[in-house]
This record gives sequence, C-alpha cells and structure tokens, in this order.
Amino acid sequence: MEKILNGSGAPKTAAELRDLITRDDKPGKDGTLNARERLNALFDEGTFTELGAFVVRRRDSEAVPAEAPEGVITGYGSVDGCLVYAFSQDMGRTKGAVSDATADKIERLYRLALDNGAPVVGCFDSAGADLVSGVRALSAYGRIMKTVGAASGVIPQIAVIPGVAQGAAAVCASMFDFTAVTEKSTLSVNPAFAVGGGRQADSTASGAASLTAKDDAEAMAKVRTLLGYLPSNNEEGTVERVVNDDPDRQTDLTSYRSGRHVTDLLKEIADEGSLFPVGEGTAPSVLTGFLTLDGTVCGFVSTDHSADGGRLTSLAARKASRFVSFCDCFGIPVLTVVDSEGFALSADEEKNPYCAEIAKLAGAYASAKTPLVTLVAGSAYGSVFSVLGSKAIGADLVLALDCARIGCLNPAAAVALLENGRVSGKVSRESLEKEYEEESLNVLHAARAGEVDDVVEDAELRQRLTSAVLMLSGKAASVPKRRHVNMPL
Repeated sequence: MEKILNGSGAPKTAAELRDLITRDDKPGKDGTLNARERLNALFDEGTFTELGAFVVRRRDSEAVPAEAPEGVITGYGSVDGCLVYAFSQDMGRTKGAVSDATADKIERLYRLALDNGAPVVGCFDSAGADLVSGVRALSAYGRIMKTVGAASGVIPQIAVIPGVAQGAAAVCASMFDFTAVTEKSTLSVNPAFAVGGGRQADSTASGAASLTAKDDAEAMAKVRTLLGYLPSNNEEGTVERVVNDDPDRQTDLTSYRSGRHVTDLLKEIADEGSLFPVGEGTAPSVLTGFLTLDGTVCGFVSTDHSADGGRLTSLAARKASRFVSFCDCFGIPVLTVVDSEGFALSADEEKNPYCAEIAKLAGAYASAKTPLVTLVAGSAYGSVFSVLGSKAIGADLVLALDCARIGCLNPAAAVALLENGRVSGKVSRESLEKEYEEESLNVLHAARAGEVDDVVEDAELRQRLTSAVLMLSGKAASVPKRRHVNMPL
C-alpha cells in the first residue's frame, strides 16, 4: 500500500492513518454524540462523505505529536435528498483546538458549498485556540469569521452547539443564520466559570439561540427539520412542499378570539396545522418561525396579545428584524400578524438602544423585496401599525379581521387625553373608552383610507392568505429595466 507519511513513529499506510484518526471516536454518553455521530445523525443514512480525512495538525513544536489528526471533521451528504455541507469539531482530537489547519479545512468546505449553492451546518465544540500555534490560531478564527461572513445571505448557515463555544468560537457561531443549543451547551464570550451565564436558558433568554433541544440527537433532528423549510441558496426561491390540506378549507377562529393566543390563529391557517417556531423563549410577545400555505413555505412574524398585550420590546424588535432580514435574503414570503397594544412603556427599555432596535425592524420591512402579506388580527395601536408590515412601509397586501382596531392611541390613552373632561358620575370612563373604540378605531376607517385592502371573514382567512401568497409568487426582487416605452404608433 502506498506510503503517505514518513517520520519516526508515524503511520505509513492509509489504513494505519485511518485507524489512528478514528481511534478517539468513542460513542457519546447521556445523549452526547461524538463529532462523527453528529454528522451521521444529520445526514441521510450512508450519505456522509468526509473531506480532508487525513489532514494532520502542523507540528509547530515537540509538544505536538507528528501524527496528531486535525480537530475538525468536514464533509458533505444529503438531508432528505438535498445536498448539505457540514463540519463538526472533535473534542476527541486535541480537544478540538482551533489551528490554521482547522481554518484550511473549513475554508475549503465553504468554497465547495458556495460553488454548489448548498447550506452549511457547523457543530462547535472546542476547548479554544491551539495555544502552541500562537498568533496563527488567532488568524484561523479570523479566517473562519471572514468565510462565514462571505457566505451570509448566499447560502443558509446553521450552527449547533453540542458542547463549548466560547470567545471567538461564540462569535463565529453567532454569525450563522440560526443557532441550536442543548442542555449541555455553553455559548459565551468569556469563560462561564469566570462570569457565569452561557447556558441554554441564558442563550435562549438573550436571543443568542434560535433552537433549543434536550440533547445532541434532538438538536440534529431539529436542524434536519429546519433545513426542510429553507432553500439551498439565495437564487433558488422559497421551498414548495407536498401537503395534504385543502387551500380553501374554512377556518374557525373561535379559540383565537377567546384567548387571543396567536398560535391558535397560525395553526388554523397553516397546512395541516403545522408550525416550526424559531426563537421560542426569546421575547415571547413576538413569535417567529415557518409554516406552509398550500405547500409554499412562508416565514411568520406575529405579535402575541396573550403575552403582555403583544407589546414590542427592544429584544422582540431585534428578533423580528433579524428574521425578516433572513427571509428577505432567501426570497421567503413573510406573513405578519399584528395584535399589539403598542410599544413597551418601560424606563428599562429606554435605557436599551430601544429606538435603534425598532429602527432596524422598520428598516428590515422597508428594504425587503420578498412578498410581504400582513394580517391585522386585533389591536394595532400607535406606530406599531406602521412598523409591522403596513402598506406604507412596503407590504404588498394588508388584510384585517372585523375585530381589528387600528388607531394612534389605545382607548384608555385616548379618553385620558381627549375626553377626560366628559368623565362624570353619569358618564363612566369605561363607556367613553368603548365608544371611542367602536367609533374611532373601527377597521373600516383604515380600509376607507386605503391602508387595509380588505376586511376578511373568519371562515375565509386561510383561503385569502393562500391566494395572496400565490398571487405574489412571481414577485421579482427588482423591476426589469425598460429599454423604451411601447408607443401607440
């Protein structure tokens, strides 16, 4: 057999080297998978093909064995029949320490992914930089960040944190479009033992995590499901799936009207009542995720009135703006459902960059070229109506239920500001608020002003939204340039 390595004590054949590389692939325990098991769990059975399998760590000093394999496994395979590239850091190989060889393997993987227009899944689990490599290890992190940044908006990128991602690794993972964490994950800039935090609950509350899972197997299963909703690249267009549901099925919003839980409405309109939420546990007043309407994958951004009146906080605005931006990158239609009492009234929020986060949300909608459909399902008070997918900011179609209430002020604030002098022993504040709501906030005012295209009956809601998405399916990202007008000669 051909000799591929020379040197004292080093493997001399491909078989010997393969045995060396896989000798630390010990099965995980308590739901933890090793690097290779994660990739096998991600890909369709038998489809994973490794790239750079024999790459070994550069020997910078006697402290590095000549035969030490590189600490990341890279390769490709299929997920539900679609091409996907992936890398998985291996704590069994020099504790997954990052070196310039790590960057070499990941850069090559990304070149192939970009050339072939396919997503990348990255599993981060490392003790940190290879200290022996010194500044070259720091350069490796920079090269990985540049590579991830260059692919952003071109191919979907999903990070999985089955173990430790700290410092520069946490920055790299957070540059991905979505990040999945498990109960054993640590995602933090500084070491968790020094500052605390970084656990699953912290990552979820802060918005650093998009998906949560109990263990590695569940995380990889959720990533597989998420990939099924995503196009392979930014030129492919939104995904069309086979579903078993009638697009004209009547919808029953009784449950939504009684509790105003937006998930009740979303499940009623979605194909087969199926939703794939993203960012659960982060800013619960706004829900984001994916659903299908007659097989067409759509992203949804929905305020949830059952959570603090659906008020928009700085974290909720950031969650929504990032999701809208992702959908716009990949041509995924966005369905926005509005039922909100307005912006959060909080001194703590004002100490945050509150206006800046809302501005980012407004900018995401204003610049979006993907189809935008908005449903006003309840309250839409103040500038929340303007920011969340109004016609003025760029929505292609705005529908409303007959229970929708749209206006500058909520009834309580309006009466306190405009009608306070009418409150007396004979005229209660409650009656004035009800009068204002019925007369001044009625959705018909917005419809007459042209800010709402139609007021939809409950039973027709699914059919109307499905029709809207179909109508907008040919929407181009940019209007074709005209050569000249076709004159009526």
